[in-house]
Amino acid sequence: MRTVVLYGREGCCLCDDARLVLERVRAKHPFGLTQHDIDADPALLRAYLERIPVVTIDGNEAFELFVDEAQLERLVADPDPRIAPHPTRRYPSRVHPDELHGRPR
Repeated sequence: MRTVVLYGREGCCLCDDARLVLERVRAKHPFGLTQHDIDADPALLRAYLERIPVVTIDGNEAFELFVDEAQLERLVADPDPRIAPHPTRRYPSRVHPDELHGRPR
């Protein structure tokens, strides 16, 4: 069974939307779900503040900002334990400063 973690915070409407998607998919494809409030841990707050909600599957980041329900279903139903990065992710989790100014690294 997969382990899914939702990083978010109280009052975050995108986090609420992500939680609803996770619960819908979980009803069809059971998985363990843990939720972490980033405000409770300074390290989580630094890591995820501008990116929440962030969803990991078996320790690998799968989604940030929005959860694609169809993709989530495929990922949690897939028996292959390796999780590929979200194919439509538009927001890189790490950007080198030179890339912000159009300079190749």
